[in-house]
Amino acid sequence: MIHSRAVPRALLVVASLALTASAQAQTKLLRFPAIHGDRVAFTYAGDIWTSPAAGGGATRITAHPGIEVYAHFSPDGKWLAFTGQYDGDEQVYVVPSTGGVPKQLTYYPARGPLTPRWGWENQVYGWTPDGKKIVFRASRDSWSVAITRLYTVPAGGGPAEPMPMPEAGAGDLSADGSQVVYSPLFRDFRPEKRYSGGMANDLFIFNVKTGDAKRIVDDVRSDRDPMWIGNTIYFNSDRTGTFNLYSYDIASAKTTPLTRGSTWDVRWPSSDRAGRIVYELNGELQVLDTRTGQSRALSIFVPDDGLWKRPSQVSAARQVEDYDLSPKGERALFTARGDIFTVPIEKGPTRNLTKSSGAHDREAAWSPDGARIAFISDKTGEEELYVIGQAGAGAPEQLTRDGKAQRFGLLWSPDGKRIAFRDKDGKLYFYSFEDRKVTTVASTLRGQIGDFTWSAKGNHLAFSIRGDNGFGRVFIWSPKDGQLH
Repeated sequence: MIHSRAVPRALLVVASLALTASAQAQTKLLRFPAIHGDRVAFTYAGDIWTSPAAGGGATRITAHPGIEVYAHFSPDGKWLAFTGQYDGDEQVYVVPSTGGVPKQLTYYPARGPLTPRWGWENQVYGWTPDGKKIVFRASRDSWSVAITRLYTVPAGGGPAEPMPMPEAGAGDLSADGSQVVYSPLFRDFRPEKRYSGGMANDLFIFNVKTGDAKRIVDDVRSDRDPMWIGNTIYFNSDRTGTFNLYSYDIASAKTTPLTRGSTWDVRWPSSDRAGRIVYELNGELQVLDTRTGQSRALSIFVPDDGLWKRPSQVSAARQVEDYDLSPKGERALFTARGDIFTVPIEKGPTRNLTKSSGAHDREAAWSPDGARIAFISDKTGEEELYVIGQAGAGAPEQLTRDGKAQRFGLLWSPDGKRIAFRDKDGKLYFYSFEDRKVTTVASTLRGQIGDFTWSAKGNHLAFSIRGDNGFGRVFIWSPKDGQLH
């Protein structure tokens, strides 16, 4: 029999308040926000929700196994236009902003499913100022998913029409609809940070009446997500190394920084056309008042069943990234779902060596004597080398603390005294267990050093570097003299 003991009422009240506070904690991973009046809309767990613009509990607007993203309020706030996957591919839909049955507006077959770097087809960017049409981006008239264009479709239904710019990514119209601020390129989902190449987004103003285009922002880094409010254009840029919001005054051509974050990127900003910009920061939402230049965080609670928060076991069989065999062939080594596993060839237990749900552990490699396993992990925020005993006893030992770029290709020397590895910046290194130091072996400005191997006794490292003529040249390097041959 279970017995209970009386509890003082004061303690019950305190416990109740604690449970309420815990249940109402800020929900993370809120994406693609929009704002109008006293409501904000956003995507969470593939569905569209709205909540008070001051923060608070959220209300679900859509519910479907497919994703619904990029919700945007109509100018009168009565409707939400969004991109939805109701029938297998992405199309443009509208739904009452208080909830209801979504209505499909576009029917042209979408390309896909696309890889994450290309986002989704028929991406909604907003409404025309008169509220009669919805602006969206698609590649329907292009031979490549990299070349897209902006279109409009009537909110009440009808054929979609291309906007006059021949190529376009994100864009927004002026209040009278006579001009469009836009980026000719679409790179919104590309993974490169601080990209400065020829495909970096620039911003132009296009005059719908004359067909003239004028470049207004020209930085080596990406300038994207333009928003037109009054006589000012607001946009997102990583020109300082982190995406932040900026304003561009059309009359003076002056650009002014508005946010100055250095840790988290500003993502997916959207305006109400009246003076507020809502954006994603560290998985939460912030609202910037353009009149004061101040941002405030929104505390939003999304009610759900907590299924994704419940600890559970998930099969990693179809998510293996890498593999290796122990020196004697008794066990196999696998990297999957960000953890390092070893499994027996015949008999024995499966071992999860890292159990780090908050980090990506990868590139695991067995030491020549079979006693240790080296791997790369980003648990500190940068990619560093670690080593752990093959039995998984104890915590991994961190070997390096100087990570600044993505690292690859761990290769033990045959004597087990060194580990060679490379990074995405074209450098080749090795870590020495004798002096606990990282040594740079070589570097190249042409691609990366991808093929390297130790000599039989581990006294030399051979690799190739592409020369100025584009042909590879073979080098040998010795840890003893530190010279390239």
